[in-house]
Amino acid sequence: MCKLNLIIKFFKKIVFLLLILFCETSFSHEGHSHGPSVVASVSFDKSGTLWRVREQQGFVIVDSSNDQGLNFSKSINVNIELQKIGTSGDAKPKIAIGPEGNIYVTWTQTLSKPYTGYIWFARSKDRGKTFELPQIVHQDKSEITHRFDAINVNKDGRIFVAWVDKRDLEKAKLQKKEREYKGAALYYVVSENFGESFKVEKKIVDSSCECCRISLTNDSRGNIIALWRQLYDGGIRDHAVAKIDLNDNIVVNRATFGGWKIDACPHHGPAISRGGDWGYHMAWFDGGDKAGLFYGRIDGDAWVSSPAKRFGNANFQAGHPSLLSINEKVYLAWKEINDSDNYIVLAISEDGGKNWLEAKKIKKTEGASDYPELIQFNNKAFLSWNTIKDGYQFIALE
Repeated sequence: MCKLNLIIKFFKKIVFLLLILFCETSFSHEGHSHGPSVVASVSFDKSGTLWRVREQQGFVIVDSSNDQGLNFSKSINVNIELQKIGTSGDAKPKIAIGPEGNIYVTWTQTLSKPYTGYIWFARSKDRGKTFELPQIVHQDKSEITHRFDAINVNKDGRIFVAWVDKRDLEKAKLQKKEREYKGAALYYVVSENFGESFKVEKKIVDSSCECCRISLTNDSRGNIIALWRQLYDGGIRDHAVAKIDLNDNIVVNRATFGGWKIDACPHHGPAISRGGDWGYHMAWFDGGDKAGLFYGRIDGDAWVSSPAKRFGNANFQAGHPSLLSINEKVYLAWKEINDSDNYIVLAISEDGGKNWLEAKKIKKTEGASDYPELIQFNNKAFLSWNTIKDGYQFIALE
């Protein structure tokens, strides 16, 4: 029996590594996939209008709904020239609404060389009637990795855009020191004039994972809190969290200690949401012998104060979490796949993440689907999910 268990464990590990390899080879070249794109990002404005951004045949398109996703307006193209746009793995266009009502959109344009791209930004100052001429946010225009954009707009309208960047790896190659440089880096830019212009980009950290999304939120003062997958000594891919204040002071701490050692990028970024005065909620995927989806709390600048809690069915690839915290209520949503069936699973905590109600499957579709996105309007929670077979789903949660 002991030998049988070891054999089963071995084969499970092989299957998991094959899945990672499939993700790496199939989803790395964003914008090169065939068929309709299934990704979508959404945001509410102050009036309760839901704004949505998608990719359609080489264009970033934006539309809106005044009835919580039942009907949408005619879409408008954001970019005026056809582009290959990142829509696979952890990549997709993003949308954010400023407190003054401006609509901001970012996306990654994939270039001709593998794993290369530019981060684009566009804004609308007339409630989505028109978008100004898009701009590349970074001054470095080398045909290298600038990918996996993330955008945050704080309470004062300060715009923060971050991405994965490989300029430092390219420098190491020129100096014949590429073996000493692991992974990529994270860079960011800031606009303090509502998107009119951006300051010169700055680096957050070296040795980030190459293809996992960056999760952003704010503290009470409007500073940025970022969570991402980081490379540590020995080939370990855990997560790091950073506070980037309004004066560009950066403090980075390790956030998870799963010890997953893998020489490949999982295309599987984390989620973070601000909790109370104590800190932040976080959710992430971990591989290795204990592969699965986990939740924890960051108390202040320290790591989780209690053991991480495991969620979902690892046999159904539970992962790609989304988190939302409204007062003491915490929502955690993720995707699972069983054969051709895609499920969205939801767990709820009513006491700030200390205890959780039983997780439930709330939506199902067949075929391709996006990852879930949780958002709020006032104190109500909603889940956004786009599917090929059943179309766009926007669900009001309890």
